[in-house]
Parts: sequence; structure tokens; C-alpha cells
Amino acid sequence: MLIDMKRFIFFICIIMSPLWLNAQIIMERHGNLHVDGGKIKNEHNKVFILRGVSLGWHSWWPDFYNKSVVSQLASDWGCNVIRVAVGVDVENGYIDNPEWTLELVETVVDAAIDNGIYVIIDWHCHDIQLESAIDFFSSVAKKYGDKPNVLFEIFNEPDKESWNDIKRYAVEVIDTIRLYSPNIIIVGTPSWSQDVDMAASDPISGYDNIVYSLHFYAASHGENLRYKASLAVEKGLPLLVTECSPARSDGDGNLGKKEFRKWDTFMDKNRIGRVLWGIYDKPEATAMVVNGVNPSKTWQENDLSEMGQFAKKYVGSPLFPVWLVSLFAVIALAIFSFVFLKIVNRR
Repeated sequence: MLIDMKRFIFFICIIMSPLWLNAQIIMERHGNLHVDGGKIKNEHNKVFILRGVSLGWHSWWPDFYNKSVVSQLASDWGCNVIRVAVGVDVENGYIDNPEWTLELVETVVDAAIDNGIYVIIDWHCHDIQLESAIDFFSSVAKKYGDKPNVLFEIFNEPDKESWNDIKRYAVEVIDTIRLYSPNIIIVGTPSWSQDVDMAASDPISGYDNIVYSLHFYAASHGENLRYKASLAVEKGLPLLVTECSPARSDGDGNLGKKEFRKWDTFMDKNRIGRVLWGIYDKPEATAMVVNGVNPSKTWQENDLSEMGQFAKKYVGSPLFPVWLVSLFAVIALAIFSFVFLKIVNRR
């Protein structure tokens, strides 16, 4: 009986293996990410392209900060990264409500780790809040600093700060994170993370695994911003597009898909990762979910906005889509029942 049960358990593990392949394949292939030669590379020193979506501000759309959302973004959408947009100095942001904020962040980060994808912890702020940033990143770096899945984005979109001010701030936060983690740190750049050419002319020195954020909204930003980005690339500045959309920078208007394709060509040519904005349900062009849709359900096509449908097709196809995983589950259950009955009848 004992031998039969061992065989039975082994058999069930084999037939159920596709159910967790989605959750492991990315990390098993790529592992710890690092920066080398101006590019993000995997543990085999091959260029790796992060490709995924950002959640909306946690302070305004907390219902999307759950395991179900992360699971379907990984398994159904095929994201290899998600971004956690931690609101800072807004109502119900980290400064107002740090314990609740950390609970939401940890829910999403833990789910990303369980699903075997990367996750960017983004300090979603437009102004320097040094004391709060050090407090926050001390906490999350101490908890997740040894996890290869986690990247730290320490300043989402500086608006009026000079590059010198951003650098001084960044160095202090980097020193805090480096007490706990060697993982990639993403530094925001002036003018809503657009003036990457300024950062390229005077990059932060003395640290490994530092990259710089570039943001664009294709219906507002075109060749002029790509020229700045080209200058940065030519100088060897490591870039990561941590926020982008075909829509306008104010979040509305028609999707500029033609201009987005130009950006896509530029990012592919220069091997730059990209994260699309955003998973939330406000009635505006950049929101990927239709207003009022249950965040915890499995979204069908009509639950997604034009932006959501575009993003799902764009970020990539999962190794095993949800329908195939479901089919495996049904087959596995049928085999489980058949084998179990056989064993019972033989006793």
C-alpha cells in the first residue's frame, strides 16, 4: 500500500506540473538580474527585456492590489514584471498610512514571487521626501533584499527638481537599500523622467546595478524625447522604461498607436525593457480595466478598455495560457479520480 501511494503521489505531481510551470519558468531561466555594459542582463549575462504593466496608485486603487490580479497578469497576460505604484504624499499614501501601505505592497510582492515574475517597488512621487523614502526602503529592502525578483524604483517622476538634487537624494536612498540588497535600483530623471540626457552627462558613480527611468506617452512624446533617449544610450546610460502608454501624458485622448510603434522599434533596437501604465479602472484612456469591473475576477475582453486590450496583446503570451492550464487541471482531476478508485478497489 505504501509503495502504491508513493507511486500515486509521484504520478499526480507529474500530471499537475504544467500548473506551476508558468510560475517558475521566468525565474529559472533568468534568475538574478544585473547591469552590465549599459544593459540589464540575466544571471547568464544575456540581455533580458523586462516587459509588463504597472498597477495604479495604491492609495486610489487598492482593490487591484491582490493575488488574483498578479496571478492573471503573470499567467494570462504573460507579464514577466509588474510594477507596484506606491503613492507617497497623497491622501492614504505612505506618509498618511504607512502600515496599510506596506500590507498592500507585501501582498503584491509576495504574489509576484509566488508567480515567478519580477516586481518593481516604485516610490510613486513627484517631490523629494527623503526621510519617508529612507524609512520605506529600509523596510522593503530588509524584507525582500535577498529576493532576485525585486527591483527598487526610488523616485517615480521628479518634476521640478534639478539633476543635482535628484542625485543627492538618490545616493542616500541607494546607500540605505545597499545595506540589505545588491538588486537593481532605478533612479528617476528630471522633468517627469524624460531628461535622461542630463543623467547621462553626469551619472551616479560608485555603485553597481543602477539604471535610470525613462517615461513616455506616445500621443504626447515623440521624436524629440527619443533624441534625448538616443543621446543617453550612446553614452552608455542603462535605461528602463518604467512607465509608458500610447495615450497622452494627461492620461486621456486617443491612443497614439502609430507613434507607440516607433517607440517600440526604438526600445527593441536598444534592448530596453518597458512597463505599460496602468492597471486601474478610472474612465480615462490610460486605464486598462473598464470602470466598475471586479478587480478579483478573471477579466474577459469586454472587461478591458482599449488600452487594456492593447496592453494584454503587447506584453507577450504566457508559456501556458489560462485555458490550457485549466484543461490540464480538468484532465488531472479526472486521472486523479480514476487512479484513486483503482487503488481503493485493489485494497
